[in-house]
Amino acid sequence: MWKRMFFMLVAVIAFVVAIGIWKVMAIKKGMAMGAKFNVPAAVTTIVAQPQTWQPVLSAVGSLRAVNGVTVSTDLAGVVSQIAFESGTPVKKGELIAKLDTQQEEAQLHSAEAKRDLAKLDLERKRDLVQKKAISPSEYDAADSQFRQSQAALEDAKALIGRKQIVAPFDGFLGIRQANVGQYLNAGAPIVPLQSLDPIYVEFALPQQHLEKIAVGKKLRLKATGTAGEEFDAEITAIDSKIDETTRNIMVQGTAKNPKHSLRPGMFVNVEVLLPPQDGIIAIPTSAISFAPYSDSVFIVKDKKGPDGKMGKEVEQQVVKLGPTRGDQVQILSGVKAGDEVVSSGVFKMRAGAAVQINNTVQPGNELNPKPADT
Repeated sequence: MWKRMFFMLVAVIAFVVAIGIWKVMAIKKGMAMGAKFNVPAAVTTIVAQPQTWQPVLSAVGSLRAVNGVTVSTDLAGVVSQIAFESGTPVKKGELIAKLDTQQEEAQLHSAEAKRDLAKLDLERKRDLVQKKAISPSEYDAADSQFRQSQAALEDAKALIGRKQIVAPFDGFLGIRQANVGQYLNAGAPIVPLQSLDPIYVEFALPQQHLEKIAVGKKLRLKATGTAGEEFDAEITAIDSKIDETTRNIMVQGTAKNPKHSLRPGMFVNVEVLLPPQDGIIAIPTSAISFAPYSDSVFIVKDKKGPDGKMGKEVEQQVVKLGPTRGDQVQILSGVKAGDEVVSSGVFKMRAGAAVQINNTVQPGNELNPKPADT
């Protein structure tokens, strides 16, 4: 019985050893086969070089006309003439609309008649007072009557003039809001009028940027609907008070608008141009391996392989990112000038992985890509 148990134990041990040897051999064979398929990953790279960047303060602004009003009448009346077409330019002093003035013109003729009579009476009494045929007080009364009649005439003319609505400044008219024959109350709108060149841009910046802005600082504007065109402007005014709710300060800039591409009421992206910065290290955003706790890049290093041949492998490096410009992102720390950084294919990288560089096709790396990344 003991012999049988002994032989059974030896058989079990022999079986376990055989299984172990077979497993080890299978693992070694698998590793050997895996080594055959360990082909270096094809990547593109870029060498980090110092650049000069134009730092900016970004904000969203709104456009406002330097002069902009809704033309209206300060007197009630019936529209007798519309002297413009909607959406057309107008010069200062040009007639826009006219209210009916038949009654006022009749009053004007009456005032002219009274003025003429008062003038004749004054001339007669001037001769009589020189001959001492009347007292000076009678002459003074005639002179006063003439002056009053003259003032009444001027008042009638002014009343007629107020019913002829003219453009207060050069600009572009909007869409007509009144019709011939329509009765208008005092203050009723007739047509919007806006001056378009130059044009104001107003935007807010946090108070911590107050020391970076000043009158005369250059601005760059972009607006949707203008085919990607950029507009130059400059700061012309800074508000005297910081908003107590938002802790922002309002800034006003003035932009040239000769093509009238910008219109009041538009929102625009505003960039305040700050002094240029030299020595900026920037790489394509495609080179960044983004992660919740730390972003990183892969830097290519030379390494001698088991066969003694020189090859390339990557080293993972944690980086601190700065602002972005177009396709590029500024690296505040982690990459220095001269480092060769993997610019595409980072999603398949791991520390120590072998790589093969192929820079035939490079990812986007423009500060001002077209079309812009919006």
